[in-house]
Amino acid sequence: MARQAKKNGSTANIGFEEKLWQAADKLRNNMDAAEYKHVVLGLIFLKYISDTFEEHHAKLMAGKGDYKGADPEDQDEYRAENVFWVPPAARWAYLQNSAKQATIGKIVDDAMTAIERDNPRLKGVLPRDYARPALDKHRLGELIDLIGTIGLGDKENRAKDVLGRVYEYFLTKFASAEGKNGGQFYTPSCVVRLLVGMLAPYKGRVYDPCCGSGGMFVQSEKFVVEHGGRIGDISIYGQESNATTRRLAIMNLAIRGIEADFGPEQADTFRRDLHPDLRADFVLANPPFNDSDWFRKDDDVRWQYGIPPKGNANFAWVQHFIHHLASKGMAGFVLANGSMSSNQSGEGEIRKAILEADLVDCMVALPGQLFYSTQIPVCLWFLTKSKNDGKRRDRRKETLFIDARKMGTLTDRVHRELTEDDLWKIIGTYHAWRGEKDAGKYKDVAGFCKSATLDEIAGHGHVLTPGRYVGAEEVEDDSEPFEKKMPRLVAELNAQFAESAKLEKTIQANLRGLGYGG
Repeated sequence: MARQAKKNGSTANIGFEEKLWQAADKLRNNMDAAEYKHVVLGLIFLKYISDTFEEHHAKLMAGKGDYKGADPEDQDEYRAENVFWVPPAARWAYLQNSAKQATIGKIVDDAMTAIERDNPRLKGVLPRDYARPALDKHRLGELIDLIGTIGLGDKENRAKDVLGRVYEYFLTKFASAEGKNGGQFYTPSCVVRLLVGMLAPYKGRVYDPCCGSGGMFVQSEKFVVEHGGRIGDISIYGQESNATTRRLAIMNLAIRGIEADFGPEQADTFRRDLHPDLRADFVLANPPFNDSDWFRKDDDVRWQYGIPPKGNANFAWVQHFIHHLASKGMAGFVLANGSMSSNQSGEGEIRKAILEADLVDCMVALPGQLFYSTQIPVCLWFLTKSKNDGKRRDRRKETLFIDARKMGTLTDRVHRELTEDDLWKIIGTYHAWRGEKDAGKYKDVAGFCKSATLDEIAGHGHVLTPGRYVGAEEVEDDSEPFEKKMPRLVAELNAQFAESAKLEKTIQANLRGLGYGG
């Protein structure tokens, strides 16, 4: 992604997506956001695959070159190009022509049924409840007309990722509208990008056992493509316990042509692990914070570092992630801040055991107000099975602490985003500390980052709160006389400007290869 394109880092004002949301939200009437979400996103998905289909249909109709003599109504002609087959009664033109009819709800339901019938990948995925009496059919027709005004699936709009932008924006807005419950299906984009940028999943198996609407997977694929790789360089495995959220994830990936293994159905990860034999190269996850309503089996093979308490699933998730890591695998995930310091119900002993196994690579304290589901600040954990893998420097018995609590910019009164510069600073610091090629040289910065030894962490009672280690920012000594201080400050400022310009060029050159330059 081009750094200049988002210099200020905010995606709060991004043009037509906002106008589309405002128009669509007006049609919501008294319907709950959680319910309306599936109405809107289902139609957006249908418009996308219909646009893609019509573009390929036009090529077959023209019958030129490789398409000479092709039958535009042959389903195999579409499957060969990885295009979903859309039967006549499900094509957008037919739906839009029927939008004013009183039976439009049933017409949309029938269209969804027909698409699932002819495209096995989508079986059981599309919403089919448009005919229900509670859904105002006049407003449904208006929504169809509205979505019909935007091109989504043709080549030009695919290149601009118009659908991806609309889908991401609508997921964000629905998460905001749903408030606390919104966090169950959506992780803020800046947090996902930070996790992906830190782990840099170029190739291998990527796993998220509480995948929500699939944002971790989408961003991982973007990362690969931006680094010259191909969709398919990573294999995706997910699990989700909520059936409707799982359908969102499948649609979210399908519109981008991303293959994924979500298992045969929705399932609770602790009751029924759908990928028991998977050993992933990368685990990316945002599990429910401090979940007290979870299923525990005391003799579970996953509890290698101690049995997690029944009243809090945090360390059940951590141990689940570790269990599924390959021998050189890495995990990055979001947890509530309490996970860094809690000693209740044996959590401190589990954290100590994980530390003594030398699995904790980096801890990042995030600012508050990033999430729609909670205003409390959270943290990121980064674990690795091998701190001496031959690709990076030997980091055994070392952990990096980053305190990013003062970062971010308010996008409205209650929500904050990490800016592009914030992401660069955190990701660049971690890669430099790990000894990545061309990532620059790492150094501790008071108030921001500190590389601590296992002995130092033990001296703090195995607490992982970054503020314990990074210390306070350096404070200027005000006892110096003004006539001496002023010339010194001017000279230092000029030197800093020169060094800053040089450093900016170095950072851009070094991190461009990580997909955060352009």
